[in-house]
Amino acid sequence: MTKVTTSVWATGQQPSRSQRQNRYLPESMKHPGKMLPAIAAQVIGTYTQPGDLVIDPMCGIGTTLVEAVHLGRNAAGVEYEQGWAKLALANLAHARRQGATGSGTVLVGDARGIAGLLHGLAGWAALVLTSPPYGSATHGHIRSTRDSGEPGIRKHNQRYSRDRANLAHQPLPVLLDGFAQILAGCTELLRPGGVVAVTVRPYRQQGELVDLPGHVQKVAARAGLAFADRIVCLLCGLGRGRLLNRASFFQMHEARKGWARGLPIHATAHEDLLIFTKPLKPGGSRKLKDLQQEPKGSSGDTARNPFGQGRHLPACPEGGR
Repeated sequence: MTKVTTSVWATGQQPSRSQRQNRYLPESMKHPGKMLPAIAAQVIGTYTQPGDLVIDPMCGIGTTLVEAVHLGRNAAGVEYEQGWAKLALANLAHARRQGATGSGTVLVGDARGIAGLLHGLAGWAALVLTSPPYGSATHGHIRSTRDSGEPGIRKHNQRYSRDRANLAHQPLPVLLDGFAQILAGCTELLRPGGVVAVTVRPYRQQGELVDLPGHVQKVAARAGLAFADRIVCLLCGLGRGRLLNRASFFQMHEARKGWARGLPIHATAHEDLLIFTKPLKPGGSRKLKDLQQEPKGSSGDTARNPFGQGRHLPACPEGGR
């Protein structure tokens, strides 16, 4: 049975940069779509035990993996972009130098084929923790151009993919189909009763609000997962009777533009954490197999098991293509 938790988690007491300081390599801040470490740590601490296996099929710079090994769990991640995968591996090595007792690995490949990429781990994972991409570019960071004599701002670190085959570049229906494949593959890696946790928030596209959490809930059902819980993970801080705003410049800018047009748009102050479980009894196997077909053009190496048999993972090996 999935653990019952409170409905709101205070995961934004410290800004993202403060949560990562010294715990991650400085270049990690260049990734514009990072999971908040406090969310990852609380999910892992709530739904797993020391020695358990945690998987992130779209691991980015490795936030899920780093928090898992610091908590004495083992971790495996898949990342499509080779540059971010190398940084995730470096962050794992950094965690080990800081005394993390868990072991982790990263593979480069297409997560739609994750059941093949990590075939030696089928049935071992206690938790899958991930977040879908919101697009090829997200908010990133800003730099004032005032010092150069040009009024205004300039974006930087706002793009995490230039590969057109990346799911982040695809329209929403294709992205959701791909995410359904990923979740179905992860279901094969989970032990019976294992948990899938997805952090996701709504986003605006050309001013219209896209209910990405609602879409994710539907595709998870397609993948054979049972919905168990929905938790609010605060991105704002709580302090002395008031909320501490952590919204980005871009969120505030969009909100102000909306109000100027007469639309009461508010900056997002939380992530939805959707909790699903793998049924104890197998069901819908044909549907799962249909979803798990290897995608055309997949670049992952599915020919060998990088871990060997058993639950212990090697410490930060190179892997993938």
